[in-house]
Amino acid sequence: MASNLKSSERPMWSPSAERIEAARLTAFRDVIGARFGRRWEDYAELHRWSIEAPEQFWRAVWDFCGVIGDPGELVLTHGDRMPGAVWFPDGRLNFAENLLRERGASDALVFCGEGHVERRLSHAELHRQTAQVAAALRAAGVSAGDRVAAWLPNMPETIIAMLGAAAVGAVFTSCSPDFGVQGVLDRFGQIAPKVLLAADGYVYNEKRIDTRDKLRDIATQLPSVEQVVLVPYVDAAADLSDIPNARTWAKWVAPFAHSPMEFAPLPFNHPLYVMYSSGTTGVPKCIVHGAGGTLLQHLKEHQLHADIHPADRLFYFTTCGWMMWNWLASGLASGATLLLYDGSPFARGGRALFDFLERERVTHFGTSAKFIDALGKSPLRPREEYRLDALRTVLSTGSPLAPEGFDFVYEQIRPDVNLASISGGTDIISCFVLGNPTLPVYRGEIQCAGLGMAVDVFDDAGNSIREVKGELVCTRPFPSMPLGFWNDAGGEKYRAAYFSRVPGIWAHGDYAEITAHDGMIIYGRSDATLNPGGVRIGTAEIYRQVEQLPEILESIAIGQEWQGDVRVVLFVRLKEAVLLDDALVARIKQTIRANATPRHVPAKVLAVADIPRTKSGKITELAVREIVHGRPVKNQEALANPEALSLFANLPDLKK
Repeated sequence: MASNLKSSERPMWSPSAERIEAARLTAFRDVIGARFGRRWEDYAELHRWSIEAPEQFWRAVWDFCGVIGDPGELVLTHGDRMPGAVWFPDGRLNFAENLLRERGASDALVFCGEGHVERRLSHAELHRQTAQVAAALRAAGVSAGDRVAAWLPNMPETIIAMLGAAAVGAVFTSCSPDFGVQGVLDRFGQIAPKVLLAADGYVYNEKRIDTRDKLRDIATQLPSVEQVVLVPYVDAAADLSDIPNARTWAKWVAPFAHSPMEFAPLPFNHPLYVMYSSGTTGVPKCIVHGAGGTLLQHLKEHQLHADIHPADRLFYFTTCGWMMWNWLASGLASGATLLLYDGSPFARGGRALFDFLERERVTHFGTSAKFIDALGKSPLRPREEYRLDALRTVLSTGSPLAPEGFDFVYEQIRPDVNLASISGGTDIISCFVLGNPTLPVYRGEIQCAGLGMAVDVFDDAGNSIREVKGELVCTRPFPSMPLGFWNDAGGEKYRAAYFSRVPGIWAHGDYAEITAHDGMIIYGRSDATLNPGGVRIGTAEIYRQVEQLPEILESIAIGQEWQGDVRVVLFVRLKEAVLLDDALVARIKQTIRANATPRHVPAKVLAVADIPRTKSGKITELAVREIVHGRPVKNQEALANPEALSLFANLPDLKK
């Protein structure tokens, strides 16, 4: 990430008059302007109205996007409280009903599994299979508020399971199959799911990875699970005999082949998803998101910001452990066809994804900034090798997209696309800042703040600042704020996570800058969360694995800025007479890989004699990170052993 580079004054792309006229955002502006007798001269004026008149704006989104349900009389109560605001308190809807509004023969889902599986489901078939799953869940005793957990690849069954759970009113949660046993238990173990869906394995980099042994361990350590549903993926004849309470997907749904669809009418703020924080300070926090807020926010982002029209074809490269999967799934509510891919994005040198894009005439292509950066260093030049004339929008998130990434998209993918770098997070299951089909794109810059999102940047004193780096905040409530955290009845953890820095103001933990164009540059996380390749990693998840090894007394991990990205560096304090040789380093990495994910594996492992800690005994990642980067450490008087900081300064191994 080139954090010191400013965007250029000259746009890299500007929408044509025809494109602006055809945009859903333009239609929204005209229709809603006529309703309220308003005329907005530009996006800045429309955005200002959207945050100054939230009741009018969010009800207008409901109506314009055709939400199926009853909004009730009130849009917002306690709008001056954050947290504490309540959206559509009398509203009722069903999330799945809104995603399953299409019933025809056109594609709803198209799945490609790294070169060995391809499947299509029509809207009618998706509706039929969801009805089966909803009936199977009810037969398994699942009712509104129960949890359904999926440890699955990004495949049709995952979407169907989510829709079936939402139809019933169950709370859905998911992890990707590259999570190890402990990583899954740290998440699902907190929420006590009644049903667990899992595949027998997955494919990555042309390797078939069998996960049945892990599934057995997970199932036996989740006492709340009454039904395990196995989705055969790498072995059609998978043996279930040693997995408790297990049935295959086909046998599980077979008795309900002709079940009618039943959508439970639920409150607007009924829980829909449990998402997970990175687990920086312990086990991951379980973030609960509501059905109505998620739906309304995603409809706004898809239709008004991403310019998704009915029959558009939406593809986002994601796993089921990332919030972009949930964002992708909601595209069904706007009439889009979802393109699902599971496997390595770099299969066939990145060509697997572009084969998929070309073959399926994708209109909206979403990926990570890391993938775009890697393409720039590869010999692949998609513009020369592929016909991508259907492509209108490229979306990028996960980490800040460097200016060179903007160059690559416009020079080597397609010059006439809206390159929408977006930023938000699991915390809000949506975006604070994102794209706009009616505005120009400036190099290295996110186009705008989202409608209805009172985004600002504060300095350390809590003052609003422009064209200066500071803390990304949101000053007013919005519908996709979490309902709360699981097992946090008093809300203390929730308030501490987002509102402890400035009371009543959401502090997101991003280091950012509002530009002269009312755009945004994100410079990375402002807290201690590791962020290699744009994937948020909690240090505690690493420590829990490393410190199980008998040779290691304790450890500390940081993110080191390295070659335009961040790499994870792990420091370990060893038992007396133990040496950090190649064999021990390999075992450390293997332990992390097996029990967390491959993304948690550090790039460097170094031994140190001591680790700095506060007087209360807490290790200090931020202090170590600053020393490694040659920056001064503030408040060293708070440390019990400040002399230990010198052990991390000017290390030769961190210069290569």
